[in-house]
Amino acid sequence: MTAHDLSERMAAICARAPVIPVLVIEDARDAAPLARALVAGGLPVIEVTLRTPAALQAIRAMAGVEGAVVGAGTLLGGADVAAAQAAGAMFGVSPGATDGLLDAGIAAGMPLLCGTATPSEAMRLLERGFGVAKFFPAVANGGPGVLKAWAGPLPQMRFCPTGGIGAANAGDWLALPNVMCVGGSWVAPRQAVAAGDWDGITRLAREAAALRRD
Repeated sequence: MTAHDLSERMAAICARAPVIPVLVIEDARDAAPLARALVAGGLPVIEVTLRTPAALQAIRAMAGVEGAVVGAGTLLGGADVAAAQAAGAMFGVSPGATDGLLDAGIAAGMPLLCGTATPSEAMRLLERGFGVAKFFPAVANGGPGVLKAWAGPLPQMRFCPTGGIGAANAGDWLALPNVMCVGGSWVAPRQAVAAGDWDGITRLAREAAALRRD
């Protein structure tokens, strides 16, 4: 499978919902009920960051939840790609992009959402055949005005901004023509997860799923 094919698969995943919950899971026992709550609220695409010892086990549990499309975040190289895929991840997310990571994703047939912070990084991904990327860290890198400016010279590049995005500003990003979706953690607050407030998370997910996406 080519990079272009994988990028189109990533685009199809991004098109499923306006928000991708970005999760740091400490206890794998929370994974399945959390995934069910998010799917019930209309957010089927879920990113579990590989930042805790429980992450891979959480991905395995979430992958078994009907309707969930689970990906692994914070992929840094080929070993992470292999571990995530073995755990059942359907896509991968990274804060950046290296040749090793891109090559590993292509070899594994795993759609990747790699991080970009500059036009040069976006152009490099386009050269490799990737037309969908993460814009990270979104707010720290200048906010929606940056991607609005990029839309002119890079109209073929589509983005999922992540970093500093919440309910109050997500709509500003989603209104941009080159933004497919946004990533954020506000739909699954750690306090709510720790308390097992799955109904509350479903309500937050439902609100996020209703955000406007042009």
